[in-house]
Amino acid sequence: MSLFNVQKLAHCVSREPDTWNDKSDECLHGRCISDAGPGCQARYKETLGLFFEAVNMQAKARDADAIPDLELYIDVRRDTSGCKPCWALIEYALGIDLPDFVASDPVIMSLNQYTNDLVTWSSDTFSYNVEQARGDTHNMIVILMVYHGHSLQSAMDYVGDLCKQTIDGFNENKKITSWGEEVDKMVKAYVQGLQDWIVGSLHWSFMTTRYFGADGQQVKEKRHMKLLPVNESAKW
Repeated sequence: MSLFNVQKLAHCVSREPDTWNDKSDECLHGRCISDAGPGCQARYKETLGLFFEAVNMQAKARDADAIPDLELYIDVRRDTSGCKPCWALIEYALGIDLPDFVASDPVIMSLNQYTNDLVTWSSDTFSYNVEQARGDTHNMIVILMVYHGHSLQSAMDYVGDLCKQTIDGFNENKKITSWGEEVDKMVKAYVQGLQDWIVGSLHWSFMTTRYFGADGQQVKEKRHMKLLPVNESAKW
C-alpha cells in the first residue's frame, strides 16, 4: 500500500468513512459495521484510525531510512500490528457489544494489551527472516541488534522472554470484577476470544507460507531457521 493510500484511508476512517470507495472497505462497512453494536462500532473506528496513523508513521520512517528506538517502536508497533481493531471484531463475531465501562476497565484493557503484545512480538520473530532479506527494519529483532548490542540469537531470546512475560501477565490478570450475570457472560466469551486469537495466531504462523515457506512445521518442531540471502532488488 502506498503512503498516499495510507493517508487517504486514515482520513476516511477518522473523518469521512463513506468517501472511500475501496471494495474491501465497502464490503466491511456494508456487511459488518452497519449491524454491529454502537460500542463495537466506535471501538473499531477508533482503533482502525490508530492503525492507519501508525502505518503512516512507519512509512515515513522507512522513506527516511530511519530505525526507531525501542520505546518508540513498541508504541507504534502496538498499532501497526492491526490487532486492536480485531478485538472489536471479536465482539462482532460473538454477537455482543461490551458496555463502555467494561471495555475501559483496567483489567480488560490489560488483557487486550497482553494479547496484542504476544501476537505482535511473536510475529516479529516469525517474520524477521523474510523481512531482513528485503531490508525491512521495522522489527524488534533489528532494533535490539542495532541499539542494544544483541546478537541475532540473543535478540530472539529476549523477545521470547517478552512473550513469556505476556502469557504470565495475561494469566495473572484474568480475575475480573463481576458486573452481573448478563455482562459477565459477555466478558467471559470476549476473554475466551482473546485466548483463541493467541492460539490461532501461533498455529497460523507455522501453517502459512508467509514466514517459513514450506518449512513451517519443521521450524515449529526443530526451532531452527536458515537465514535467507539479502535480496537487494526487493529492499524497501
